[in-house]
Amino acid sequence: MTIQPNMTDYDKEYKDFKWDVPEYYNFAGEVIDKWAQDKEKLAMLWVDDNGTEIKKTFNDISVASKKLANVLKAQGIGQGDVVIVVLPRNIEWWIIFTACIRCGAMISPGTTQLTAKDLEFRATKSNAACIITNPEIAAAFDEVADKCDTVKSKIVIEAAKDGWVFFDDAMKDASDEFETAKTKAEDNCLVYFTSGTTGFPKMALHAHSYGFGHQVTGKYWLDLKPEDMHWNISDTGWAKAAWSSYFGPWNQGAAQFIHHTDRFDPKFTLDLLAKYPVTTMCGAPTIYRMLVLQDLSQYKFPTLRHCVGAGEPLNPEIIDVWEKATECIIRDGYGQTETVLLAGSFPCIEPRFGSMGKPTPGIDLHVIDDQGNILEPNQEGEIAIKIDSGKPVGLFKEYWKEPERTASAFIPGWYLTGDKAYVDEDGYFWFVGRSDDVILSSGYRIGPFEVESALIEHPSVAESAVVSSPDETRGEVVKAFIVLVPNNEPSDDLVKELQNYVKKTTAPYKYPRKIEFVKELPKTISGKIRRIDLRDSEWGR
Repeated sequence: MTIQPNMTDYDKEYKDFKWDVPEYYNFAGEVIDKWAQDKEKLAMLWVDDNGTEIKKTFNDISVASKKLANVLKAQGIGQGDVVIVVLPRNIEWWIIFTACIRCGAMISPGTTQLTAKDLEFRATKSNAACIITNPEIAAAFDEVADKCDTVKSKIVIEAAKDGWVFFDDAMKDASDEFETAKTKAEDNCLVYFTSGTTGFPKMALHAHSYGFGHQVTGKYWLDLKPEDMHWNISDTGWAKAAWSSYFGPWNQGAAQFIHHTDRFDPKFTLDLLAKYPVTTMCGAPTIYRMLVLQDLSQYKFPTLRHCVGAGEPLNPEIIDVWEKATECIIRDGYGQTETVLLAGSFPCIEPRFGSMGKPTPGIDLHVIDDQGNILEPNQEGEIAIKIDSGKPVGLFKEYWKEPERTASAFIPGWYLTGDKAYVDEDGYFWFVGRSDDVILSSGYRIGPFEVESALIEHPSVAESAVVSSPDETRGEVVKAFIVLVPNNEPSDDLVKELQNYVKKTTAPYKYPRKIEFVKELPKTISGKIRRIDLRDSEWGR
């Protein structure tokens, strides 16, 4: 399906782009209520595993969020209060998100995999005033509630629970008249707990302007228009949900397709994609890797026109298989919990498979050395945002309540991402790895992704993760953890075959001297491979 993209001339758009953020900004009032003026405009098509279908208009979301804002107000929750939201893809998640923004409360989303101990840490660290969740997570929170002194409001969805306000009952009696808080663009809006390589999770604090900043995510990368239906296959606890399940699509007035499920089933996902009028799709690389293992020739996707991936770079082989089946090139995008989209393979630029594309309009992105000097093409360094003339819209305010951690992410004139990359002669960025993922073996610097990309080309390999492993002679060597395609069995012959394959596919010194076959790889809830777990295990940490 060929449709003119929102951006047709990258160089001109990048050169001419200017941020114009108003002093006061509230996404609920400025965006949700704007689209709600058309009472019939679809905001969401929600389905579950049982075939239930529910449609919600922007007006439905607007009205429900005003009711919930009144419920929160009656609970003593207002501007600046932290509301922890831990839910899967229930419709209530989108209503809660909008209601918190509307009343000026700070949202702190979390994954449903959080334990009671995790909930206690988050509630006490953020001085949360409210938690909204389902009965299962509510039971976990009750185990630690007596240690969370600041939480004065507990709201539960789906079923009533002793000691908790039942969402449905509270909404029945709530007024749908609510005056949206007059929030400044730089007022606190959203706080994400994000894990680093060391220590406890830190709190990335975003302002209300973060929602405004995601205009570039929705317009340029997701390439959304008001008539689109966008499917983001992402957990609600990850910042990617803010990117592609909330701010990005709704800035553009696009409807969202939401599949409520407690597991990822690649075949059922393809069935849904073929059945419903989804036009654009976003998924983590893991999602696409699992989808291309299915028999894609059995499916037709008549409405699908644009696909993107984020979380880690996608292997060219996966992109190629998907394009042959769907006629859609998976366009990579790059950013962090701390940012909006920083770079992307935008629809108007020539794709270079394995590259994360070019800098987003409004983002002055470079690769620099340790002294903050911009490096020449093909020199490896750290990805950084130039901020000497001010922070770009969508960059986080700080690691909340941790000035030392905040300071460590900045040097004069730059925000440091902690990611290694190089830029080619044409301005395309190529991901190498997290700063602590790079392997130093016999004086060679080896990025895990390039080895993983070589391995994934082999027909026996479904997934791979590459880390350093201790070695007496070389200090450290490359070790690959490999998940095999079904009906393939581990063997010494296969180890040698894979090692030789990598030697031929990439530089010989990069081949994995150690290979371990595993049933699955450790991953974050967002689908990123947790190389740190594998590396720590190798080094006995």
